[in-house]
Amino acid sequence: MRLHEGPVRPLPIDDWCAPASADEVELLAGLRGPVLDLGCGPGRLVVALGQLGIPAMGIDASPRAIGLALAGGAAVLERSVFDPLPGEGRWPSVLLFDGNVGIGGDPVALLRRVRSLLAATGLALVEVEPPGTATTTTRARLEWEDETTTWFPWAWVGVDGVDEMAASAGLLCRRRRVVGARWFAELIADAT
Repeated sequence: MRLHEGPVRPLPIDDWCAPASADEVELLAGLRGPVLDLGCGPGRLVVALGQLGIPAMGIDASPRAIGLALAGGAAVLERSVFDPLPGEGRWPSVLLFDGNVGIGGDPVALLRRVRSLLAATGLALVEVEPPGTATTTTRARLEWEDETTTWFPWAWVGVDGVDEMAASAGLLCRRRRVVGARWFAELIADAT
């Protein structure tokens, strides 16, 4: 990923296209279904959830990612997370893995959208950056082989800033988890 102002940030494309890791499966096994995976990419988490017997659906705006997901057997829709989606307000679990909390470049707006998708007792499992990482917004584009996307807004959210962002979106950070070397925040609806 090339940042508009800054360095190239390599993306782990091989991991992204591989089956879900053992750490990811451990996280997924504790979720209530059905699960909505926002920015599902090639659908590895949707497939893993299905293998666990947990119904799931993925959403991604990239036709290329959707093609890979369908070829791998994932139930997916080609849509923006901000488009109307099935089951709004009724999803028991919503995922934002692989830095997808940065979709749209406005993490609070995205978390508000997640809040609107969740059931009253739902849980959002959000991957964030490690402690000490500042929340940043920028424009980025993907570059690989002979293809380059247009610039799009993106953000990175550090675990240190997740409480405030969640609160601004009507969510509470119930717990932070480290699995392998990755950080996750469990967000639930703020009932107050």
